[in-house]
Amino acid sequence: MHVQHRAAFGATIARFRLEGRVSVFRRIIAVVALSLASWSAIAADVAGTWNLTVKTSAGTGTPTLVLQQDGDKLTGMYTGRFGASPVKGTLQGNAIEFSFTVSGPMGSGDVTYNGTVDGVSMRGTVSLGQMGDGTFTGAKQ
Repeated sequence: MHVQHRAAFGATIARFRLEGRVSVFRRIIAVVALSLASWSAIAADVAGTWNLTVKTSAGTGTPTLVLQQDGDKLTGMYTGRFGASPVKGTLQGNAIEFSFTVSGPMGSGDVTYNGTVDGVSMRGTVSLGQMGDGTFTGAKQ
């Protein structure tokens, strides 16, 4: 083989080795990315009893929330300043949303909680309809 051909051949082999490494590296990155995406899509286990602290312009409350979970669907019971009300909601990854309807002498309306949860704690905002908005935190018992 001539020197030029050997150099070209060597360069070709080096390029294939580099491309092979890049290809393997890309495959590893793809597997890691898919694993992380799958892991983050797994919803937290939020079933159980939660002690909430709700802060609004009208004051602070400490309701209790009992949740049942079926996949990403939530049901349960909220017990607090407004009495006891059945709850419905969803859990998408770590995003939690639940709501219930209150009715009483001060009127009626929907109360909606939106936040994030990590399985043992949650935090977010609460909309009390015409009664205003606030924030909440929660700890699982």
